[in-house]
This record gives sequence, C-alpha cells and structure tokens, in this order.
Amino acid sequence: MFPVAAPAAPTLDTIATPNLWAVTIGAVVVLLALDFVLTRRPHEVSMKEAVGWSAFYVALPLAFGAFIWSRYGGERGLEYLTGYLVEKSLSVDNLFVFMLLLGAFAVPRALQQRVLLYGIVGALVLRGIFIALGAAALSAFDWMFLVFGLVLVATGVKILRDGLSGAAHQVHVDDLRSVRLVRRFFPVTQGYDGPRMLGRVGVRRALTPFALVVIAVLATDVVFAVDSVPAVYGITGDPFLVFATNAFALLGLRALYFVLEGALSKLVHLGYGLAAILGFIGVKLALHWAHLQWPSVPEIPTLASLLVIVGVLAVTTASSLAASGRSAPSRRAPSPEEAARR
Repeated sequence: MFPVAAPAAPTLDTIATPNLWAVTIGAVVVLLALDFVLTRRPHEVSMKEAVGWSAFYVALPLAFGAFIWSRYGGERGLEYLTGYLVEKSLSVDNLFVFMLLLGAFAVPRALQQRVLLYGIVGALVLRGIFIALGAAALSAFDWMFLVFGLVLVATGVKILRDGLSGAAHQVHVDDLRSVRLVRRFFPVTQGYDGPRMLGRVGVRRALTPFALVVIAVLATDVVFAVDSVPAVYGITGDPFLVFATNAFALLGLRALYFVLEGALSKLVHLGYGLAAILGFIGVKLALHWAHLQWPSVPEIPTLASLLVIVGVLAVTTASSLAASGRSAPSRRAPSPEEAARR
C-alpha cells in the first residue's frame, strides 16, 4: 500500500478583475452616500417611497446578475442568483430582528430609517472583513469547508430551537449584552434628540437612546455576518460573488423594512425555513469537503441548491400566511369603541 497524499487546499478562483472590484465597491459607496443624503432630514417613510426604492434595489441586483450570466457564463450566473436568494432570505430575518429592536427601544418612526442605515453600513463593513478572512481560510485549509458547514448546521439548530421556544420573538433592552456593557461606562440621556448620538446628563457628556439602539443593531450585525458569509460560501467559492450577493442583499434593506413591516409579523414560519436552508447548505459544504478528500463522493449541484432553497421559501411563506390567516381573528386589534368600553 502506498501512502495517499492529502489533497491540496482548493484555490478560490474569482471572475473579478481589479477594475470590476473598484467599480462594484465604488457603486456601493455611492449608493450608501445617496441613502445618507435621503435620510439627512428625519421623516416618516411613506409606502410609495419605500416601494419605489425597493423596486430599484430588486432591479439593480437582477440586472447585475444578467451581466454576470452574459459575461461569465451560466454557471457563474446561477451561483450569483442562488447566493443572492440565500442572502436576501437571511436579510429578511435580519429585518425581523431589527423590527424587534426598534420596537423595544421605542424608536420614533422618523428616526427608524437612519438607524437601519447605520446597521446596513456596519453589516457591509463586517461582512467585507469576514469575506476576506473566509477566503483566506478556505484557500489555506480545505477542512474549513467542514468547519463552515458545522457552523451553519449549529446555527440552523439554534434558530429552530429559538423558534420553538418563542425566544426569537422577544427582545428586552436590559437583557442585551451590548446595552449592559455600554451603560457600565457611559450615562444615557432620557429621551431621543433627533439622530444625535451625544447629549448631556447634568454636566457630563452622555449617549442618547439613538446611540444605544445603533450599538445594539451593530452588535447583531456581528452575529448575522457569522451566519451569512459561510452560507454564501456554500453556494460559490468566488469571493467577488460572495461580496456582491451580500452587498446587493443589504443595500435595499432600509426601504424593504418599511414595505414588509406589517407582513414580517405574519411570516411566523420563516425561522423554520431559514433553519432548513442553513442546515442544507451546511450539509452541502460538508459534502464538498468530503469530495476534496475522496473524489468519488458526490456534490450537490448549484441548480439543485437553487431549487431546494426556492422550494423551502415557497413552503415557508405559504404555511406562514395560512397560519396567520387562521389566527388573525384572535389577534384583531380592538376598535376605539371596544377600547373605550374596556
């Protein structure tokens, strides 16, 4: 028997040239700057405004996907489309957590979009760091595919457990570690003062509640980055496509939040669907690692992954709407007359 050499660590090939990287990052920066200009003066977001920007942020990544498909072939185009769908699905879960945080901190509606924008910028920065670290780790050590797969399976189990226990639908400000840590070192003013981060308590400089909720949102961004980056690496090994799918999924979150704000509470089975998707991608990553060790082990094709993800999301959405429809009468808000009688 001759010793079998360990397979070489995989190389993560990328379609991106330096110019394509520069143009894409530049476009992301311009769009973020435009968002800051639009939210310069706090105001409540109308449904017309939210729908318009949401349509733009859906059309833009789809047009980019068409460019990838026509320029680099159907396989890369399919990887981008599947990765974008995964990231967009996870982003909807992010929105649900943001909704709970904004409600727990009683953020005025006029300030909500600015809080969301800070959260999006923080998420982009963190995911950029995680994407670079993930690419370096996967290029150097093929067993990192297995580690990423286990992380996703563990995350899926946690989401499922939280959904069954109801913990995913509860946020208590005083229980947040980030809030407790900040309050140990800084005083906090009583009320909001527009989008200002700093105020005064007596003669001391203090943080405002606006700063506190931004810090809480940024803290959740770290958790989301740990989930989302391995998930999209389970679809494509191209760091550029990983970045592009994350960026396009995040850029439209501010507007999408106000479109889906009422519907988010009706997606009662979303967590179960995301748990299934993360578990599926975790298994896909583990099989990819096994294929690197033993080439006879089959891998899950990208098209099959896309069909599974679309199927899970369709079933999750349909079952959520059905369950919400059945329970709607019991959760109906009382009319003013009923409230007065009580």
